[in-house]
Amino acid sequence: YVGVASPIDFNGLVRHYSMRNQSNHADVRVNLLPKAQRKMASHEIALRLRDGVEAIARTHEAMVNIVEVPPGPPVLATITAEVYGAPDMSYEKLLDAAKGLGTRLLATDKKHVKEVDLLQEPSAERWIFRVDAEKASAHQITVQEITGCLGMALGGVSLGNLSVPDERQPLSLHLQLAYADRNNVERLKQLSIRGASGSVELAELGRFERAAQETPIMHKNLKRVVFVTAEPVGRAPGELILSTISGTMKHDPLPAGVTVEWAGEGEWEITLRVFRDLGIAFGVAMLGILLLLIIQTRSFRLSLIMMCAIPLTIIGIAPGFYLLNSMSSSTVGGYLSPVFFTATGMIGMIALGGIVIRNSIVLLEFISEARATGMSLKEAVMKSGAVRFRPIMLTAITTLMGAWPIALDPIFSGLAWALIFGLIASTVFTMLVIPVIYMLLEKEEMV
Repeated sequence: YVGVASPIDFNGLVRHYSMRNQSNHADVRVNLLPKAQRKMASHEIALRLRDGVEAIARTHEAMVNIVEVPPGPPVLATITAEVYGAPDMSYEKLLDAAKGLGTRLLATDKKHVKEVDLLQEPSAERWIFRVDAEKASAHQITVQEITGCLGMALGGVSLGNLSVPDERQPLSLHLQLAYADRNNVERLKQLSIRGASGSVELAELGRFERAAQETPIMHKNLKRVVFVTAEPVGRAPGELILSTISGTMKHDPLPAGVTVEWAGEGEWEITLRVFRDLGIAFGVAMLGILLLLIIQTRSFRLSLIMMCAIPLTIIGIAPGFYLLNSMSSSTVGGYLSPVFFTATGMIGMIALGGIVIRNSIVLLEFISEARATGMSLKEAVMKSGAVRFRPIMLTAITTLMGAWPIALDPIFSGLAWALIFGLIASTVFTMLVIPVIYMLLEKEEMV
């Protein structure tokens, strides 16, 4: 699609690709074979092709964006920085500061920061024809006639339709100057317009003047702003943003009066809001679980001991993702393809809160019943581990097997790995930590 927007989709809605309607805009859409007919995932194919496509773009001084479907959260770009200036700062200085921020982003990690660009696109080179009113009046030629002549030469004019016997649809006839002629000012000067005394060349009626390029001024919340966009490849966007703020920008700050807002239209803001909301949901879920346990056990202390299994999931999730990406992360086209702890991973951690509580309930319930029959505390704890080991492990293994197919999905893999790592760690530690905590508290009570 050249000079016209491609069919609207998620990218077109969010990233405003529907506005790509200029002659220097183009979309190239690539449809992949079904997953069963190819060896590489779509993201890995994009990584493999990236360097080659960017090399082609550099030879033509073009800006290229490699966009995957689905692209992720609804943002303008993965990294989007909003550059604001003081009220008395000119927009040209603000643009220069934004370009400097793009340079600092590249300096942070040139390999993993790609597609650094400004949303502000200057207008193309323009020529304005200044009509000499006296000469035009002397030849009895109006400004409208001059404008119509240039319009037909540059934009063309439709002459109608031509019916061809072998064609189902009529062919449209369009008259227009050749590309080389309509982009040559000297050739345009030779255009003739019929006046009172005969044909008059356009050069006799005025002159062409080169117009300066114009850059649109963007505003957000009534403030002038410049958007700097970039795409991280093989590294987490938050990691690159923090590295830029604490590293490159700290040693080479932007000019005075310039401020940068990272939590605006990029993934950083979406990530903060999602994790904030999910964190609140996690707290509400834990509170609900605690209330249910108190109602069931009629003991606040015993309920808190059961809840100790939930923090144990984090012990498994955090190191688990680190080890996963350190040991088995694939490298495609020179870039890592890691599995990030995303919002879906947070959802998996919330789900684990209800799953791992079951192990604590099974153990402590057995201990309570055993002690009610007269068994000693130590013997009840040891026997609970021996008797409940098999059902706890079997239920954990079945849950892991159910989560494994989700790990192959590019979007929900974070959820699956959070379930897997958290369940493994929580199951193992629950068998050891929860009985120990119970014994310590019970011994204190006995003393």
